Amino acid sequence: MVGLVRCPRCPSMEDRVIDSRAAEDGAAIRRRRECLTCGQRFTTYERLEEVVFAVVKRSGLREPFDRSKVIAGMQAAGKNRPLSQVALQQIAAEIEESLRLEGPEVATEQVGLAVLDALRGRDHVAYLRFASVYKGFTDAGDFQREAGLLTKLTRPKAVRKA
Repeated sequence: MVGLVRCPRCPSMEDRVIDSRAAEDGAAIRRRRECLTCGQRFTTYERLEEVVFAVVKRSGLREPFDRSKVIAGMQAAGKNRPLSQVALQQIAAEIEESLRLEGPEVATEQVGLAVLDALRGRDHVAYLRFASVYKGFTDAGDFQREAGLLTKLTRPKAVRKA
């Protein structure tokens, strides 16, 4: 097998892999190589380079996605509600996974809507609490309107008999 790794002893780019194995608990691949020109043996490591997943704030500022912030927001909304820490971590992981499919950057609005969508199906009180902060409710009418939308989206339509 010919690789594109420069020999540390000579300028040759031709080598062969003698041995490959997992390293660093599977986070890397260790390869023993031999230069085909001078016979020098050396070791290389291959590691997966993670793509930075960023959130674009309303101000245009970019920062790395922080799952703990999503969890903290849901914890605040779900205080004294039957949402376990494990469930919140699972929800946050699902949200992160779905948002990563959108690309290397997402807007904070997308994150907020994803959290609302996840809470809608799990706990209506937590949903309303999160929505009140996310959407900036100013009075009780905002809660009534959102609760009406929530029940409208989740309650099956009644069948009318003639």
